[in-house]
Amino acid sequence: MTSKIHHILVVDDELSMRELLEVLLKREGYKVSCAENGRKAISMIEKTDFDLLLCDIRLGDITGLDVLRASKKKNENTVVIMISAYATTETAVEAMNEGAYDYVPKPFDNEELKQTIANALALKTIEHEKEVLDDELKKTLHFGKIVGNSPAIKNVYKMIKQVAKTRTNILITGESGTGKELIARAIHDQSDRHDKPFVVINCSGIPETLMESELFGHKKGAFTGATQDKKGLFEIADKGTVFLDEVGEISIPIQVKLLRAVQERVFKAVGGNEDISVDIRFISATNKELEKEVIAGRFRDDLFYRLNVIEIKLPPLRERKSDLRILAQHFLEKYSREMGKEITKISSYAIDMLNKYDFPGNIRELENLMERSVALSSTNIILPDSLALSFHKQRWIEGVKDRRFDLDEVKSGVSLDAILAEVERAYLEKALEYSSGNKQKAAELLGVNYTTFLYRLDKIGKIDNLI
Repeated sequence: MTSKIHHILVVDDELSMRELLEVLLKREGYKVSCAENGRKAISMIEKTDFDLLLCDIRLGDITGLDVLRASKKKNENTVVIMISAYATTETAVEAMNEGAYDYVPKPFDNEELKQTIANALALKTIEHEKEVLDDELKKTLHFGKIVGNSPAIKNVYKMIKQVAKTRTNILITGESGTGKELIARAIHDQSDRHDKPFVVINCSGIPETLMESELFGHKKGAFTGATQDKKGLFEIADKGTVFLDEVGEISIPIQVKLLRAVQERVFKAVGGNEDISVDIRFISATNKELEKEVIAGRFRDDLFYRLNVIEIKLPPLRERKSDLRILAQHFLEKYSREMGKEITKISSYAIDMLNKYDFPGNIRELENLMERSVALSSTNIILPDSLALSFHKQRWIEGVKDRRFDLDEVKSGVSLDAILAEVERAYLEKALEYSSGNKQKAAELLGVNYTTFLYRLDKIGKIDNLI
């Protein structure tokens, strides 16, 4: 059984853009037809059922919105993607509210556009896309505030289920922002201690001089300022769970005293003589490699083995990208509710942009990005421009601009093609930026003819360049 060849109609009043899109899409195996104006497009739509319409908003005769409406009237299932270098945010939102699948700003990225088209054809309509996303969210396993369906996070869910009912000490490892505290809370909530205290101790946020008193408490007169007895956090957590966040930051002297508490659940308050016994479970977390800290002498090996009875490794967001879409939607809905806004959708092209980014700050960075996007958005749809991700591309361009090429690198071997492609890409992007997407003007800025400029765009587009 052969797969269907999708028929795409490209509508753009600029010949070079039609030619470029035609070549690009035919290489992907699509059947492509072109129209140079809105009226011809509508005439073609009335005669042929297209699977997808790629239409510029600004045409020579009528607007792309008119073509969109005609397409939806003829066949509601035709997917429409609007493109434009001049559309306002309001126009883009109007197009999506009229039934467009997405809005793609010019200049765009070859690979991102192809991915958006592939996603659109797979999902077919906005309504179906919403149904699919809703189904994903319904099927998503939740432990507290943890969201995700990827194999990596499902393994974490499995570990939570296995260890929650025990009193075994757990060490949660992972990069900053991966959600270690959420995992600790999930374990506590799934345990028999769920109705008892869950005490979070930020080990990097308590000064060393106060750490012992904070953990174990103190007696009146134990030191200057100790005017009365004070319970420590361990005693407050009795019958519950203690979460030692960033445990790798605890100093060696405190580690010695912590060891007894972890090992025997017994300790003495500062200035006290009597042992205090508690029934607590220890869950620790760190973004450090504690084995290396042990080897370096900065962390006691006996304490490490007591805390690390079972290790749960949290994957960084870049290793669970299949969760990014539902995580972004989760945060969108969360902050829309909190801010009293009715933002219901993230543009698929915006999602594609997010997928291109590695998120060194992990889920925390994604959440902050979505919160900012919701706060700043004046529409009911998060578009690429709403994400404020442009600084990432700008940072890349500035990195090329500031680069100091060291010819001595040749001694150890270099890729000349990669270096030249890096420079070419940066100049093409900058020329398009200064020309506001006008390719003829950009070609003039670079001192090349228009045909050569289009060729270079197409060539660089194969390695993820803006066009």
